[in-house]
Amino acid sequence: MKLAVVSDTHYGDKTKNLPFFLFDHLKKISPDVILHAGDITAPELLEKLEEISPTLAVRGNTDRMNLPEERVERFGDFSLGMIHGHQFISLNAHFLTLKALEMGADVLVFGHTHRFYYDTYSLHGRIVHLLNPGSPVFPRLDSSGFAVLEMAGENISVRRIEFW
Repeated sequence: MKLAVVSDTHYGDKTKNLPFFLFDHLKKISPDVILHAGDITAPELLEKLEEISPTLAVRGNTDRMNLPEERVERFGDFSLGMIHGHQFISLNAHFLTLKALEMGADVLVFGHTHRFYYDTYSLHGRIVHLLNPGSPVFPRLDSSGFAVLEMAGENISVRRIEFW
């Protein structure tokens, strides 16, 4: 299963232009599902993503849409949790790993920092993958892009797509 993971697009509040370069990359990748970890800010962006692949999203701190604060989905052998991240005072790996365990997630996708992050942690005998795809439009001390998460059998791989 190939998942495209996006966050912090801020269409409608920080930009009035849809990020066509993001759509072009997503079409080339042709993911099974697109995940958006919040700060979408306008339903038009979700509609455009849905034209490419089925899209699952959570609400970020700037979103006014009726989206869940968090969600857990099953993809094959893996359970994947999604949050935006604004719920935490500190987005450190320990808190995020505990949140993943609380959600029963093998992978926790989050956003909010506008910076790419991926690592794995072991806690209480469980391995947890933490993934923040960064922002394709407004990176902070990072480059623009998103992530591709592939899950096959017992294997998880993540690669980052950078625009420039």
